[in-house]
Amino acid sequence: MEKAYPKENRIHSSEQKPFSYYECAIPNWFGCVPMHWHSEFELNFIREGSAEFICGEEKFTSRAGDIIITQPNVLHSIYPCPNVSQKYDTLVFSCEIFGGSGQDRYISECIKPLVNGTMKIPTRITSEHCYYSEIEMMTENIFACARGDRPQLDMLMRSELIRLFWLLGEEAETTPGIGDPADIIRPALEYVAEHFSERITVAQLAESVHLSESYFMDRFRKHVGLSAVEYVLHFRIEKACQKLLGSDENVLDIAYDCGFRNISNFNRRFRRIAGCSPSEYRSRSER
Repeated sequence: MEKAYPKENRIHSSEQKPFSYYECAIPNWFGCVPMHWHSEFELNFIREGSAEFICGEEKFTSRAGDIIITQPNVLHSIYPCPNVSQKYDTLVFSCEIFGGSGQDRYISECIKPLVNGTMKIPTRITSEHCYYSEIEMMTENIFACARGDRPQLDMLMRSELIRLFWLLGEEAETTPGIGDPADIIRPALEYVAEHFSERITVAQLAESVHLSESYFMDRFRKHVGLSAVEYVLHFRIEKACQKLLGSDENVLDIAYDCGFRNISNFNRRFRRIAGCSPSEYRSRSER
């Protein structure tokens, strides 16, 4: 079976097109976005509704109009709020979109520190931000360019992203030499991604990061926002969602492949997280 590490393997950018655009709806189109990370920046613009975000050590409930920026290699996830859906746009882009070379001083002093984590910009920009109207206009232009998907619009997108990061750079905080506190639990996330179809215990996860069970459970909830057991469940349901949309496998086989040994339990858990049965999820998504 192919490994699916929580360091996302999807390729979001290339030399010709250093970004990918996604129109998203949660839980309507997918149950959740389990904890993961990737080497690109991510920009989210919340159009409607709310969801629970975790970005590094920040945890918050989004609302319409929020602009959320996740820097490279930061653990992040999105889980639905009970009885509420969220529609949002996502742009995932590499630092190559800023142009220039490693020798350019604005790249070495303003962009690279954001990539390696020694400089932090605000993660969540709300309507209360003093420059919100200007940032919102830039963000709308960025996503309009992404949807237009033409080389000429790539030029405008680049200029708007540079303007956005220039403005947010005024609020940047420098933290030289400080690693990500969440690094301690990354091996456990990788273990779940590799073994999600098998039986997984808290003891196994604690052993994967060389911590006692009690300390591991405390650290895991602090950095992920869920208990380890809840995270494994959400990860399995998300994999089931992917299989329901990307294959013609029957529900029983999908449940087994995703670590469930009881179809009734799978259906119950799936409905609780996705808001509908697996069959309804597949047919609704096809429509």
